[in-house]
Amino acid sequence: MAFTKGDKVSWNTQQGKTHGTVKSKHTKDLKHQGQTFRASSEDPVYVVESEKTGAEAAHHEKALDKR
Repeated sequence: MAFTKGDKVSWNTQQGKTHGTVKSKHTKDLKHQGQTFRASSEDPVYVVESEKTGAEAAHHEKALDKR
C-alpha cells in the first residue's frame, strides 16, 4: 500500500496508537532527527506529522496504516 502526501495514517508508539498525516515519501536513504533510514522504491520511508503533538517521525511503509 503506497501513501501520498496528505494521507491520514496511524502507527504504533510506546505510548500507543498515534495518528497523523504523511508529509513526504522517500525512496532514497534519508537522515531524519539524527537517524539514517534505508529507503528504496520497494521499501519507501515516509515522514509523518503527529496530529496531537505536531512532532515529525520517519517510518517505513509497513509500519503505517491508512485511516
